[in-house]
Amino acid sequence: MSVVIPEERKDLLERPIVATLVTLMPDHQPQATPVWFNYDGERIWVNTARGRQKDKNMRARPQVTLLVIDPDNPYRWMEVRGHVSEITEEGAVDHISLLAKRYVGRDDYYANMPEQRHKETRVIYKITPDKVLSNG
Repeated sequence: MSVVIPEERKDLLERPIVATLVTLMPDHQPQATPVWFNYDGERIWVNTARGRQKDKNMRARPQVTLLVIDPDNPYRWMEVRGHVSEITEEGAVDHISLLAKRYVGRDDYYANMPEQRHKETRVIYKITPDKVLSNG
């Protein structure tokens, strides 16, 4: 069962804010990456290519943290600690295109790099919140 996101913080998940995703390396050293994401009302979805470090980390150690800082007020933030509850390649190319539209107004993520589409396999990671901390 996931933790409910507080109503007064949901806007941080609904706005196109670049978040910091923290995963754990094999030696359990934290690894932080800026990511695009979306929220389906229950879980946070992030997308990357198979074989990248965050992909390897989330597959091996599903505990993650997402830090979202309000760009209008850096003292207003939310930290979502959770776990990857689902990993899927199904619909992942459409998902990265949806995120590109959300963040940069572009319909096709691969529009300027069609050769890249054939070199990588996109993956969606659905993160279930276990604990939410916030300020501001």
